[in-house]
Amino acid sequence: MTTPAQTESTEASTAVILTDVAAQKVKALIEQEGRDDLRLRVAVQPGGCSGLRYQLFFDERSLDGDVVTDFDGVEVVVDRMSAPYLGGATIDFADRIDAQGFTIDNPNAGNSCACGDSFS
Repeated sequence: MTTPAQTESTEASTAVILTDVAAQKVKALIEQEGRDDLRLRVAVQPGGCSGLRYQLFFDERSLDGDVVTDFDGVEVVVDRMSAPYLGGATIDFADRIDAQGFTIDNPNAGNSCACGDSFS
């Protein structure tokens, strides 16, 4: 039997965090698509120079074992295989002259490549 506190800590450890800025950008991009059934899916796939690569894309599917977190109306979905690699990771959006796009700050990444596209 689990207590509510244990359940919350388990969910928090497997959840991805989406900043307010990133949530607003995702919401705007989904609105541009003209669909209301899309969610942001975050996944980890083999590849890149450090071994694993992040993938962010819009998806309407629901897969068995998905971890779904809602951020002010924006749902972020992580598949069960990627969840251990992404628990506690923060997704942000930068729109500056020196950086533009989504960034992922992942406390689970031991090493990352110079381009920031992959990690191990």
